Amino acid sequence: MNLQKKIEEVRISFRTALDSLTSDNDAVEELRSKYLGRKGEIASLFSKLVTADPEEKPLLGKALNQLKNDCLVSFEKKVRGFEKPVGYSASSGMDYTLPGIHFPVGSLHPLQQILDEIKDVFTSIGFSIAYGPEIDDDFHNFQALNIPKHHPARDMQDTFFIDKNIVLRTHTSNVQIHLMENNNPPLRYIVPGRVYRNEAISFKSYCLFHQVEGLYVDKHVSFSEMKGTLEYFVKRIFGRDVKIRFRPSYFPFTEPSAEVDIWDEKRDQWMEILGCGSVDPAVFENVGYDPEIWQGYAFGMGIERIAMLKYKISDIRHFYQNDVRFLSQF
Repeated sequence: MNLQKKIEEVRISFRTALDSLTSDNDAVEELRSKYLGRKGEIASLFSKLVTADPEEKPLLGKALNQLKNDCLVSFEKKVRGFEKPVGYSASSGMDYTLPGIHFPVGSLHPLQQILDEIKDVFTSIGFSIAYGPEIDDDFHNFQALNIPKHHPARDMQDTFFIDKNIVLRTHTSNVQIHLMENNNPPLRYIVPGRVYRNEAISFKSYCLFHQVEGLYVDKHVSFSEMKGTLEYFVKRIFGRDVKIRFRPSYFPFTEPSAEVDIWDEKRDQWMEILGCGSVDPAVFENVGYDPEIWQGYAFGMGIERIAMLKYKISDIRHFYQNDVRFLSQF
């Protein structure tokens, strides 16, 4: 039987048994043993996980852990309801069955939820996580990435300058330069962080946003290897049936370069989600790597863009207004 289907059957069966549970100690212990014991229904599901499809194991494992936690919390809540409160008196006039006061419970911001998902996907296939400076010099943010002064590509990024040589980084790509300067290859990293652009604020742009940069450097790294990695990532985030395409594009620090789109059923059009490409040999030369020996690929994506597409959000400003009506949906 399909393991996901079995999980839902156990969930329904447990809820039915819990609803009819009485305060009888034997009945309580019987229910605990049947579902939550070491040889119970839930434990047997975990033993079947080893035979599941490797691609489905992370999702099934998450579903099983959620089932176990939900059942345990519901069971303990039910059992506590059988206990008489301290100071209880039948003549006190207190109705302990009345609902209590609801206290709102916080949750992770939707951007953090998406970022955690992205990190889980890439760390599961061998990437490490690195962080770097949000305030950096012109060399690391532009020149080492094959964007010299007065290069037309600088017009693509409206920059906040602190002085003529210090900027608020316009992309997390600056960290790949720091990583290659400070480490010998091979390297395999993702770099999450905030970036800044001097852009007009609207429903589709903001003066700051979040990116995840990816960098892989080794011998004999191919464009097709990058393509397979990113296809795997997109299907993990948006589902196995999502339609994907790679379009030729231009980035100063990769050659060849591409943009990745997914088909949006709601908008009935292709939507860009990330840029990528093989690392330009000039970038390797800028950090002291021999491009005749080392190859690599890099990619970058906007967290807000991923979240907006996944959660069907139409206005990027919602992420920064701290409106509890919006945040409570996540």
